[in-house]
Amino acid sequence: MTRRQHGEYHRLVQELRLDGERFQQYFRLDRAQFDELLTRVGPRITRLDTNWRSPISAAERLAICLRYLATGDSYRSIAYSYRVGITTVHYIIPEVATAIWECLVSEFMPVPKKEDWMTIAEEFRQHWNFPNCLGSIDGKHVVIQAPSKSGSLFLNNKGTYSIVLLAVVDARHRFRVVDVGAYGRRSYGGTLASSKFGKALQNGRLDLPEDRLLPEAEHLGCQPHVFVADEAFPLQRHLMRPFPGSNLSRRDRVFNYRLSHARMIVENTFGILSAQWRMYRRVIGTSPGNVEKCVKATCVLHNFMRWTAEGPAAASVSERQAPDPVDLQGIRRVGTNNATREAIHVRETLASYFSAEGAVPWQDNLA
Repeated sequence: MTRRQHGEYHRLVQELRLDGERFQQYFRLDRAQFDELLTRVGPRITRLDTNWRSPISAAERLAICLRYLATGDSYRSIAYSYRVGITTVHYIIPEVATAIWECLVSEFMPVPKKEDWMTIAEEFRQHWNFPNCLGSIDGKHVVIQAPSKSGSLFLNNKGTYSIVLLAVVDARHRFRVVDVGAYGRRSYGGTLASSKFGKALQNGRLDLPEDRLLPEAEHLGCQPHVFVADEAFPLQRHLMRPFPGSNLSRRDRVFNYRLSHARMIVENTFGILSAQWRMYRRVIGTSPGNVEKCVKATCVLHNFMRWTAEGPAAASVSERQAPDPVDLQGIRRVGTNNATREAIHVRETLASYFSAEGAVPWQDNLA
């Protein structure tokens, strides 16, 4: 018999398919999700059979990639487990990760249109008590091994080497926009400004909904839809950040509290992502280009799982585990913020609204 018949994959499949829980722990997808994903990406990763050798099947290629994303093990370890060459693993993982992204992104992470933004805003109002909110933004450092001859390009302020994952998350813990690959040394302003999302936001090309009245506050006039972020990001007309400083009025502290409450959903989502795909809890020892492909694959797989899962497979916030030292690391919290008068006025209006017509009972617990 050939290695194809005796390989680790075939033995594992026979055993794991008898136990759904073990199957999901191993691949992070349940059996139905794995089969659906294989149906989608299989044609892209299938290789032709020849007279000299049998190709590695599409199912095994997918299994190798998923196992790498799920564990972050070295290529050598994955190769030993599946009885394939290290070079073979080196080619399979980025190839399959790219196929996963390209086959899923149009359905499970499409570019939001005006109707989509309006749905997101309504969900933020209902579930997170923040009207006119289009998403929560944050950036995280994905720790990598220092690339050869890269100098300090990837060296971040935490003393590790990384690329940046910039993400916009909706009210249901789903990635709506991701930008991957910025140098770890870049500040928050540079990361956002150089991203496609940041440029589109600044230039008004995101197809955002028109300004809208806040609930029960017609006297405040129509207000723009906004994204919420922390102090690492600049204050803009469509991007709200907290009031700076510690000696703040109660109104300003209530605003910061409400904004933080809505913003934490992106932190929760990053926590779910790193708990599901343990490669984020390792120092990833491959090229920045391959890391970018793997990060994009995990983000779209996160959405794929949340859209298709039934029951406990859809990870809840309570399943998020505490981050390890090499887990996703936050972007630096320093820098200047030259906000426009219009952006300042929008924040002031929201601050007044949250302390009046838009007040909720639980904000009274703020000391």
